[in-house]
Amino acid sequence: MKRLIWLCFVISAQAQLQDVSGSKIKAHVKFLSSDLLEGRGVGTRGGELAADYIASQFAVAGAKPAGDNGTYFQAVPLVGVSTQPNSTLTATSGGKTLNFKWQDEFVGATHLQKPSEKFDAELVFVGHGIVAPEYQWNDFKDVDVRGKVIVLFTNEPQPENPELFKGNALTYYGRWTYKYEQALRMGALGAIIVHTTPTAGYGWDVVRNSWSKEDPQVRLEPGQPALAFAGWITQDAGEKLFGLAGKTVDEMLKAADSRDFRPMPLGIRIRGNFNAKIRKIESKNVVAMLPGTDPKLKDEYVIFTAHWDHLGIGVAVNGDNIYNGAIDNATGCGILLETARAWASLEQKPRRSALFLAVTAEEAGLRGSEYYAQHPVVPLAKSAVDINYDALFPGGRTKDVVTLGAERTTVWPFVQEAAQRYQYEIQPDPHPEQGSYYRSDHFMLARAGVPSFSVETGTLFYGKSPEYSAETFRAYNTLHYHQPSDEFHDDWDFSGIEQAARFGMLIGLNVANSEVMPTWNAGDEFLPARTASGVK
Repeated sequence: MKRLIWLCFVISAQAQLQDVSGSKIKAHVKFLSSDLLEGRGVGTRGGELAADYIASQFAVAGAKPAGDNGTYFQAVPLVGVSTQPNSTLTATSGGKTLNFKWQDEFVGATHLQKPSEKFDAELVFVGHGIVAPEYQWNDFKDVDVRGKVIVLFTNEPQPENPELFKGNALTYYGRWTYKYEQALRMGALGAIIVHTTPTAGYGWDVVRNSWSKEDPQVRLEPGQPALAFAGWITQDAGEKLFGLAGKTVDEMLKAADSRDFRPMPLGIRIRGNFNAKIRKIESKNVVAMLPGTDPKLKDEYVIFTAHWDHLGIGVAVNGDNIYNGAIDNATGCGILLETARAWASLEQKPRRSALFLAVTAEEAGLRGSEYYAQHPVVPLAKSAVDINYDALFPGGRTKDVVTLGAERTTVWPFVQEAAQRYQYEIQPDPHPEQGSYYRSDHFMLARAGVPSFSVETGTLFYGKSPEYSAETFRAYNTLHYHQPSDEFHDDWDFSGIEQAARFGMLIGLNVANSEVMPTWNAGDEFLPARTASGVK
């Protein structure tokens, strides 16, 4: 009988999935990326408008508030740190002094959340700054960097053994967020990343535009340690800096690729004098829910996520200073809102409940999802899966789909079933060197143990050449990613995004009606956290 009821539900749900509308998603994207919202910066008028709009659309859809005190909002306490242009960074060795230029040669912020911070410290090169026992890799060895400033590269070593660090696929050890976290764990005073386009995966303009604006940071607790400075310098500035020690960027990169690498004190004093505007920000995650029907399973939730924030108003490019974030991530928000509407309209509701979570401050380092993972509305052990949407390209229907990380979870059979239903080929991450799995909000829930992955449109577009996708990615990554030119276009084709939304919703529905609580596959890096939460 249960099987018959389930089949009837599937047939009904699949028919209603056709109601998921690309035109409705398009309308959300157009509004959320309009100049009216001024780039949806965290702690700004435009950001508040975006959060309020999303909450109002959840209400219109019939989704219930799931935030604080019966509202649609979960307060996320942040501190905005705006480094001022008169801040200085200098390096001295052997009577020579280098003065680096703000934005042209360096960017960054203090994590101490103070209006003024000065330091004068020894500079130590630590390769890629990685401590990875499972790979028998330690860039710090037994060198004490407490009270010193470390300089390093982002990304991972490129040793001769391709099995180390999953080869070309970037792991979290390669992400810039990890670098600062590890620097703090080692007791460093500060950390400076030397940018190169190959190691970062994007140009300096992306770093400059992201780091020249206000940096929203999770508010420190009294006595909580933090870096005096976390920042970047350009490759040319890196050449000058290493030149004081008689080294080059290429030499340092090569040295960092060896397991035998040892930290190098460079005989350089690095001095910082940072002035910052500091303000408290009460930002918001937007949270809504739709209840399930099963008496036992309705306390468990399928979660859908997308981040609502972008870069706000920043450095002008070609006279435009509004970073609209149409693709990144008005598209994901559009899918989130349309999924909530379609889920609410289901004639036969699923057994588990659904939670719709639009998070803040993703662009600042996944701050909103990090805060949610530490203060979940739904217990982590009751969170069945997180399906995330971030920066989907509106280029039309594709023959394939990308599900970043789904194969690592026991949700994988549902993903395969949904792909068969929509005649999708499931493709691996087309750009594993970008480390996309560790760059979006699902990662913070995954790290907390919740089986999590992102759904992305594929690369094989109907009616277009195989080269179209590669050229489209190159153009977006180099010309529009984190640029004011990430703007809405009326001629965008949302048919592929519509299909991806239906695909993701079908996965969520099947998980919502399954008997078994999902988890991670044996041996996965996130399985211990899932087990610790109480899920077997």
